[in-house]
Amino acid sequence: MQVSVDRDRCCSSGMCVTNVPEVFEQDDQDALVKLRQTSIRPDQFDDLRLAAELCPGGAITVTEDGPAQA
Repeated sequence: MQVSVDRDRCCSSGMCVTNVPEVFEQDDQDALVKLRQTSIRPDQFDDLRLAAELCPGGAITVTEDGPAQA
């Protein structure tokens, strides 16, 4: 799994930080999302998917590794 953020789409709601604070943080200067860690552990997968789903600006992209599941 890979996670990326688009700071241009971020609206600073903080939902990502609330759900996965070990991966996301808000920049001190503009409160926009940034990645705290880039190495993702399997136990974080569900929380990261939820953070992407809850992001009101659609700033978080989660890319699954491997073949698509039906």
